[in-house]
Amino acid sequence: MRRYKRIRTLIVYVILIAVCIFNLLPFFFMLSTSLKTEQESYEIPPTFWPRQLTLDAYIQVILWTNFPAYFLNSTIVALGTAIFSTMLGALAGYGFSRYNFRGRESYMGLILATQMLPGVLLVGPYFKLLAAIGLYNTYLGLILAFTTITLPFSAWMLKGFIDTVPEELDHAAMVDGCTPLGAFVRVVLPVITPGMVATIVFAFLLAWGDLLWALILTSGDEMAMVTLGLTRLVTQFRIIWPQLMAGSIIASVPCMILYLALQDYLVKGLTAGAVKE
Repeated sequence: MRRYKRIRTLIVYVILIAVCIFNLLPFFFMLSTSLKTEQESYEIPPTFWPRQLTLDAYIQVILWTNFPAYFLNSTIVALGTAIFSTMLGALAGYGFSRYNFRGRESYMGLILATQMLPGVLLVGPYFKLLAAIGLYNTYLGLILAFTTITLPFSAWMLKGFIDTVPEELDHAAMVDGCTPLGAFVRVVLPVITPGMVATIVFAFLLAWGDLLWALILTSGDEMAMVTLGLTRLVTQFRIIWPQLMAGSIIASVPCMILYLALQDYLVKGLTAGAVKE
């Protein structure tokens, strides 16, 4: 029995190590390429590690391109989407969880069904709508567009968390003088913090990493996002590999910081509260 357990443990560790290598190897080559000279990046076969480390690619991306502006645009849009989507999703989830009204289950099913529509089918109508109301190529237009994509997931996710909060807590808060909104803010929100963190991370990463909607719903450099800026490093006649990889490394830093800062809440949010007890 001990030998069987050791073999099983060994197999599990081997699988985990293989998965880690599979996921980290592309990032390693991206980092390695970003530290190479442009001439070395074109060599075949490629070198595993740069013969001469250089930060020229990072300097060129930051100083020679509009990448700082792209970075700022992505930060504003992604943060706005995350906050807006999470707050609306929490309010919607609270309404569906606490109030009985005709067609509640049908509405929840309809919200979930919207997730089945691919974004490529919706971007055209959104383009015409935002252009008609004067929000094309604006921060608000992008935030509203990305919010409509993330809101169904946010509402479903947070409804599951709110379902785990006893309604007696709401009633006790209202007996003490709180309005339903006050009970929601003072009692429910602190309890569902892990779920809100999970939805914030989801919405932020979706808005940060999107390319199609950023391409269609913006024009020019003033509103371009990071993903769109990276595509402009792929020129007509060549790909500037060190700059492209350096830009990708810089673009991935906020996502890594977000995960590291919120990983405890994220794990709790994805495992503890998504199913009603």
